[in-house]
Amino acid sequence: MENMNIEKLITSGAHYGHPVNKWNPKFKPFIANKKNGIYIINLELTLQYLDKALKELVKISQKGGNVLFIGTKTQAKDIVQSCADKCGMFYIVERWLGGTLTNFSTIKKSIKRLVMLEKESSPIYKDKTKKERSMLVREKLKLSDLHRGIKDMKHLPSAIFVIDATHEKIAVSEAKCLGIPTFGLVDTNTDPFMVDYPIPANDDSIKTIQLIMSHITDTIHDSIGGSSSKTDEAKLEEVVPETSSKANEENVELVEENTSSDNTDEASDDTSKN
Repeated sequence: MENMNIEKLITSGAHYGHPVNKWNPKFKPFIANKKNGIYIINLELTLQYLDKALKELVKISQKGGNVLFIGTKTQAKDIVQSCADKCGMFYIVERWLGGTLTNFSTIKKSIKRLVMLEKESSPIYKDKTKKERSMLVREKLKLSDLHRGIKDMKHLPSAIFVIDATHEKIAVSEAKCLGIPTFGLVDTNTDPFMVDYPIPANDDSIKTIQLIMSHITDTIHDSIGGSSSKTDEAKLEEVVPETSSKANEENVELVEENTSSDNTDEASDDTSKN
């Protein structure tokens, strides 16, 4: 995992905010300057708050907690999904269903139905007409899109991370109702204190989202043993080849001996028959 620095953030465009007429006054502490009618975000504070958020996320993941990553904006969907998969966490990239957290029992019922629909041998398909089966298939596709990132989530998440707190305000408010810690990227048009651990940065830039999300998920992945497992595999690869090669040579010799003896026996059998 590479360290984050201001140069990388500048290259990704993380310092660009919204036009001055679209800002949220509560964001003022995080603004460094104004240029060409656009607010410039203080990237020193970005690094500071990113580090603070990361420490808390690592604590949660090391205790066995799960983080739900939420990014339903077009720019964030693919990035959030791939990064969440990388560190083994849950995600939502389609529209947020109201009550996903506060009415989680209903969501679990919906997921249970999806699991039933995905089984071709399920009794739900029994004695159904072609039209009814088609309707069930459409329902399965719809539920699959909505729940694919939380299909295996048995309990409420230990934390949520959102891309654009304003865009995901319903998810943030539900988490706050349940006392779930909230993390997220916040831009100049957002109240940064909507979330417990804000990271001030450009939340519309694909490069910025990719940079920060990759850094966060790589850190989580390493904190729960991702790096150590790779090291163990590397050590095994150094030890195993010599042992396995010797074993293979011995196996080849045994096979050749067995083959030759079998051929001799077959030849003798043929001679006796003749």
